[in-house]
Amino acid sequence: MINFANPQYLFLILLVPLFIGVYAVMRALRRKRIRRLGDEALVGALMPSVSSAKGWLRVSFFAAGFLFFAVGLARPQIGAKLKERETKGVEVMICLDVSRSMLAEDYSPCRLDRAKRAISRLSDKLNDDRLGLIIFAGTSFVQLPITTDYVSAKMFLSNVGVESIPTQGTAIGDAISLAIKSFSAQSEKSRAIIVITDGENHEDDPVAAARQAAEIGINVYTIGIGSPEGKPIPVDGELLKDKDGNIVVTRLDEKVLKEIAQAGNGVYVRAGNSEFGLEPIVESIQKMDAEKFNSVVFEEFDEQFMYFFGVALFFFVIAMAIGDRKAKKQLFD
Repeated sequence: MINFANPQYLFLILLVPLFIGVYAVMRALRRKRIRRLGDEALVGALMPSVSSAKGWLRVSFFAAGFLFFAVGLARPQIGAKLKERETKGVEVMICLDVSRSMLAEDYSPCRLDRAKRAISRLSDKLNDDRLGLIIFAGTSFVQLPITTDYVSAKMFLSNVGVESIPTQGTAIGDAISLAIKSFSAQSEKSRAIIVITDGENHEDDPVAAARQAAEIGINVYTIGIGSPEGKPIPVDGELLKDKDGNIVVTRLDEKVLKEIAQAGNGVYVRAGNSEFGLEPIVESIQKMDAEKFNSVVFEEFDEQFMYFFGVALFFFVIAMAIGDRKAKKQLFD
């Protein structure tokens, strides 16, 4: 796999056909001036030592040299080396509710998008801490295993939607249980679970799951997103209705979220429009004793630019060595 450290310089390659075109125009203008002096064949006969082919050879070698020079400036790299790196930090599993109730618009633009933005901004501020993402509705799914690759975290996060989990519902307990199993084998302490949901649990016992996490040293924090008075759920341009035709209103259930946080030795925070509540929780988590992690990463690409510069220099030297006159043995004509 080839990687370019400075890919913007590859745009210089677009100048290569321009060199050929400009030279062709200059040759055409030269022939036009010669025709003003007299018959072109006669004028050519008066200059038998001048080679027309050498001009094309010179500009071709120059263009080839410039092509390799531009690629060299882009710093091509190949064969990324695997390197084991030791880091210190904590592991955080975020459990994000993606049930349809998260489409309610008591946040701008909706609960789910507001939560995704907060998680994305959080990843910009992390250093060597490990982050994982679990999405849940009626069931749970590991969207992103524990990692320090925050770029991938953002990519996976951007693909999250209410359609990511086909089974509707809000199984908070199942998400916490899955998070407990999803920490790395290297982690023995400094582990935390952050649950982001409106708290309308319909499936299981999340308090018992949080208590189980606390027993093995994993703190469970909860962030409530929504409003107590509730909002309707927009689906396909209409408001979601129940089987009796009544508009469904989804409300924030702070009581169950406080109970989860208490059982999990964590804290409960209600998300606001300006301050979501995720960063203060993570700052609290980062005060835990950081653990050492060994991870294999791709580092130290092998630089290849010097070879391209060498080939470019070769073509430039040849271009400069080519004169305008024909060689005695007709090497260039």
